[in-house]
Amino acid sequence: MTSQDNMQTAEQNMDSQRGKMIAVCSAKGGIGRTTLTVNLAVALRKKNVSVAILDGDFQFGDVNLAMDLKFSLTIKEVLEGMGSIDEHSLNNYLAVHESGVDVLTAPERPEFADLVTNEAANKIIDLLLASHDYVVVDTPVGLNEPSIRFIERADQILVVTNLEMASLKNTKLFLETLDILGLKDRVRIIINRANMESVINAEDAAKILAAENPIYIPNDFQICSQSINLGVPFVIKHAKSDVAKGVFKMAESLSSSNSVITQKTKKNHPISKWFSKKRS
Repeated sequence: MTSQDNMQTAEQNMDSQRGKMIAVCSAKGGIGRTTLTVNLAVALRKKNVSVAILDGDFQFGDVNLAMDLKFSLTIKEVLEGMGSIDEHSLNNYLAVHESGVDVLTAPERPEFADLVTNEAANKIIDLLLASHDYVVVDTPVGLNEPSIRFIERADQILVVTNLEMASLKNTKLFLETLDILGLKDRVRIIINRANMESVINAEDAAKILAAENPIYIPNDFQICSQSINLGVPFVIKHAKSDVAKGVFKMAESLSSSNSVITQKTKKNHPISKWFSKKRS
């Protein structure tokens, strides 16, 4: 076997051992992205796999509140020790939720978000993927440089919307952009609060978005609101509720999906360079 064959075999082994990254996105705020991120991660953990959450909203991330985590270390502290961080030492910076989900939280102050460079974010993602079966990223709202870096790297891109007209309009534009970038095959649309009172029903929303096999999450404002305010994921406290069953079904669908994209098929898309030029 040649040295090139050995390198190819090593790359294949790394791909097979690497965890899967799920980016949870939305074109509009306030539609339940963080709530779904947290509950999806806990639902996946119940399948006896290792799961980490990266709070990718480095300015105003709320994952720590949604999980009632009282842990002083954040991604800012990881950056301060970046030179010596490996997949084992990174564990010291992860909060461990009672469900067994590991969490790397956002900085305490929004001004620290600028400290997270693309290089640092990619290294942290690589280390998390090396030690977890799934890494679920709660991305910032919309299409911007921080959210794009997660979307490009994700194996599965979950785009969360609901039945509100403004949400559907923005989501349609969001999806069209991802299609232009060649990312459509990784996208799964999540219609949250799918049975809420609206002039648009869930099936019509799916048609508007040209969604293939969308995931519908039932509406339960009381349970979801209580979950966020108390910091207890509803898949733990209200596991038999319809909304929890919807998330468990989503976790099952995602974990059994055969359409996961490997690292070797991923390419950097022009939008990353566009954002970089705009900042310079």
